[in-house]
Amino acid sequence: MQHTLKTQGVSIPRLGLGTFRVPNEDCQPVVESALALGYRHIDTAAMYANEAAVGAAIAASGLPRDEIFVTTKVWHDQLAPHAVPLALEHSLAKLKLDYVDLYLVHWPAPGMDMAATMEAMMALRDSGRVRAIGVCNFNLPMLKTAVDTIGAPIACVQVEYHPFLDQSALLAYLGGKGIPLTAYAPLAQGRVAQDATLQAIGRKHGASAAQVAIAWLLDQPNVMAIPKAQRRESQQANLNALNVRLDDADRAAIAALPKALRYVQPAFAPDWDAAPA
Repeated sequence: MQHTLKTQGVSIPRLGLGTFRVPNEDCQPVVESALALGYRHIDTAAMYANEAAVGAAIAASGLPRDEIFVTTKVWHDQLAPHAVPLALEHSLAKLKLDYVDLYLVHWPAPGMDMAATMEAMMALRDSGRVRAIGVCNFNLPMLKTAVDTIGAPIACVQVEYHPFLDQSALLAYLGGKGIPLTAYAPLAQGRVAQDATLQAIGRKHGASAAQVAIAWLLDQPNVMAIPKAQRRESQQANLNALNVRLDDADRAAIAALPKALRYVQPAFAPDWDAAPA
C-alpha cells in the first residue's frame, strides 16, 4: 500500500490523526503519543480550539518540522478576502509554526464569494505561509466551480467518508483531476465497531471492524483517512490497519452495506445532492 500521496507539490501521509472534539487541555498528550508511535500527519482546525496544544506537542516531539505534515482550517465566518490571512496568522500563532502544510476552507459559507476566497487562499500559498490549499465539505457543484472555473490548485478535498456513505460521484470527479479525498469520520463516529459485516471481515483477517473500515478507505487509490484516536492503543490499532489486506469478497460485502448514512450534517451544510451545472 502506498503510504503517501503526492498532490500539488506536497506529499501527504495517507493515514493521519484527526483531533476534532479533542479539547485543548487533553490534546497535547494525545498528539505527543501519536507522533511517538510514528504518525506524521496531524489534522486540526481553528474551530477545534486545540491548535495551541497541537503546536506544543509538535514542539515537544523534537521531530524536525519538515517531517510532520500539519493541516489546519479556516472557519466559515472568516472567508472574506481580508479575513482569510488574519485567520491563518491566528492559527500559526497558536501552533507556534512559521507555516502549515495544508490550509483548508473548513465549510463553505452561504453566499460566499468563492473566487475572492480562493484568491486569498492562493495568495497565502504564494506567500509560503501555506504549502498547499484545499477545501472541506464542498459539494460537487462547488468543487467544479473552485477547480474548473476559478482554477484553484486544490491539493485535497476533505469530506465525511466511511463504509456507510457513498462518495463515488465525488471520487470519480476528483480522480479525473488527480485530487485526493481525505476521509474524516472514517469510523462513522464509532459506529463501524458495531457493524456485523465489518466484524466478520475483521475476524477473517485477525483485525477489528475499525481496522477493516480504515483498510477499506486506504484500499482506494486516491483516498486518505484521519481517524480520531485519543488512546495510545487506538492510535496503534489504526496504524496497524495499514497491514490489513482486503480481498474481492470483502470489498463486495462492504459495497452491499447501506451507503446513505451521513452523520455530520450541521444547519449550514451545503446541499449534498445538488447536481453540477
